[in-house]
Amino acid sequence: MADTSALVSKLSSLGLKDSPVEHVAVENNEQWAEALATASGLPSSYVLTKTLVFKPKQPKSEPIAPIVVVIKETTTASSKAIGTELKLKDLRLANEDVLKDVFQTARGSVSPFALGQVPQEHIGNVRVVIDKALLTGDAQIAFHPLNSSQTVFVDSAALKAYIASVEGLQHVVEMDFTAEPAAPVPKPAAKPAAKKSSAAAKTEDTAGQNKLGIQTPKSADFSEWYTEVVLKSELLSRYDVSGCYIVRPRAYFVWQQIQEFFDAGIKGMGVKNCYFPMFVSSQVLEREKDHIEGFAPEVAWVTRAGSKELNEPLAIRPTSETVMYPYFGDWIRSHRDLPLRLNQWCSVVRWEFKNPQPFLRTREFLWQEGHCAYFGKEQAMRETLEILTLYRRVYEELLAVPVIEGEKSEKEKFAGGVTTTTVEGFIPDTGRGIQGGTSHYLGQNFSKMFNVVVEDPASEAGAERAKLHVHQASWGLSTRTIGVMVMLHSDDKGLVLPPRVAETQVIIVPCGVNAKTTPEQRAAINDACLSVEARLRSVGVRAEADLRDDKTPAFKFNHWELRGVPVRIEIGPKDLESHKVTTVRRDTGARDAVHTDALETTVPLMMVTMQAEMLARARKIMDERVKIVLEWADFVPALNAKCLALIPWCEREVCEEQIKKRSTRDVMADEPENEREPSMGAKSLCLPYKQPENPPIVPGQTKCIQCGEDAKRYALFGRSY
Repeated sequence: MADTSALVSKLSSLGLKDSPVEHVAVENNEQWAEALATASGLPSSYVLTKTLVFKPKQPKSEPIAPIVVVIKETTTASSKAIGTELKLKDLRLANEDVLKDVFQTARGSVSPFALGQVPQEHIGNVRVVIDKALLTGDAQIAFHPLNSSQTVFVDSAALKAYIASVEGLQHVVEMDFTAEPAAPVPKPAAKPAAKKSSAAAKTEDTAGQNKLGIQTPKSADFSEWYTEVVLKSELLSRYDVSGCYIVRPRAYFVWQQIQEFFDAGIKGMGVKNCYFPMFVSSQVLEREKDHIEGFAPEVAWVTRAGSKELNEPLAIRPTSETVMYPYFGDWIRSHRDLPLRLNQWCSVVRWEFKNPQPFLRTREFLWQEGHCAYFGKEQAMRETLEILTLYRRVYEELLAVPVIEGEKSEKEKFAGGVTTTTVEGFIPDTGRGIQGGTSHYLGQNFSKMFNVVVEDPASEAGAERAKLHVHQASWGLSTRTIGVMVMLHSDDKGLVLPPRVAETQVIIVPCGVNAKTTPEQRAAINDACLSVEARLRSVGVRAEADLRDDKTPAFKFNHWELRGVPVRIEIGPKDLESHKVTTVRRDTGARDAVHTDALETTVPLMMVTMQAEMLARARKIMDERVKIVLEWADFVPALNAKCLALIPWCEREVCEEQIKKRSTRDVMADEPENEREPSMGAKSLCLPYKQPENPPIVPGQTKCIQCGEDAKRYALFGRSY
């Protein structure tokens, strides 16, 4: 129990004149203001405060380094701005364990006076940030003296004196939060930079509007090339909110094909679709502290409706575990209610990041998320793996993208989960892995948090039956799938689409029409194009005739190549005479003459062949670039050769941190890191289910290549998106 009397005595020695004001316990500032409104003995002028505790993302092996932020109630504190001031990254609100273990307090009672309760082994790592606005003016400053049922009023001098008196506290910063919007990323400096680099501006901001074709080669600047392709091929358009994009019909069709395929698969398993609201209260969101800690920097909050502040801020879902599971507890009463298997198609918002990349890193994105509850672990784990198989099939059968199935390491697994399974893709042009989709066995972690229980059917009749927590699984796949497909298959001419997901599979272009062509000949060629279109559509081919008379055939060829149409059919006067057409494949450029009588069989077969060959080519490249590495000396060279590395690994988190640090240090001396590209350091991508057999892991003999401890399995490491 906090010693309030000792604190009051100390504050009195620093200038506190009045005793603490007693009132009902409060949970937020709105309740605090209401409680003080009915209290007596208040100063004539005072300001309420907020004391927030953040912590940077850091390895579990390092001592915790919390940041205490003391601000006026009306001040908005951005974790990014604070991180910039302190030169720290990825700040997030600390969970209840930090408040309890480090500050000996609880949420709702946090104040700067909790600094006096920090043990000596922690105090040297604590940083304090004080709002400069609190230190100006004559108004008294209101704080809770270690519990939320009392308020003390001190002046700025007493506040500074108290903080200065905390033994061992070394890091105190006064910060001007009025300058906060410009602090993280100096916007005035960013605009001139964009104007200076006119080439970059044209590529990124007006791609697809001034020049029709792809201007940046894939091999020269992969990021610029990728941005050009997705914009100029009309997959996406930019939006006036940074990090958000308009998904245009060509891309949305790909997503619909994924939806239809996956939806049929999960319905066959017994999963049902539903929809939950996008808003979640802060109290519910924070109930699962380990889970939400991983999302805290990314959560977007709604704080105002019209001109009125909301009583409680509402988060926009970053994921839906904490949204859905309270209701699982209401719906599941008996083991007979199990399994409960739900999926929803929706969008989620994850806000805080730098350098948005279309499809790969956007503030809002489309996805599906499945959430299921089972009586036992075996059933939940079986579903986890069945969904992973469906994800692999989405990539390989629809998108022609080969993937590697496996489990995430302890460091990389889903926050709050027991086991995270994953499909990992590979982009050969950058030599980087990319996470394709994840399926999680959550164990009983969430059911314990949200009290999702059933009675044990094995209990004896008549006796009070024991309560058992259910086992859960969750899984998600997003529009990132489209970005992976684009990066893997597309080229310097533009988008390359696998036939199964192409909105237009065949474009038919009239050719050989010139000034000497008679109206009758022109009409005959156009009629032939329309006839071929109708015949192909009758056998399920998505065909379209481009009969625009203000564009040349060459323009049309480039136009549709840029947009990734898998097959082009050319029809001219000589084709009419020979009863043949010319087909051109987008992926290889191969040209063939096809008799018109064979169109209904030849073109669909061409689609099947093209789909299979695109996957086979990509798989061959990936197999060649996944290298078994048995010595550390060969690890970084493999990464530099744009490969992924399968290494014998001990699976320890501290070793994974060292691999990232060592691989970053080894490469940075020779290769500057581009902040728009992924991190240079290698990370674990997965522990593949298909393990190498030559050489095998020999328990007790095979050693981890980084630390020398006994290796457990081969792990796939690489640079990644």
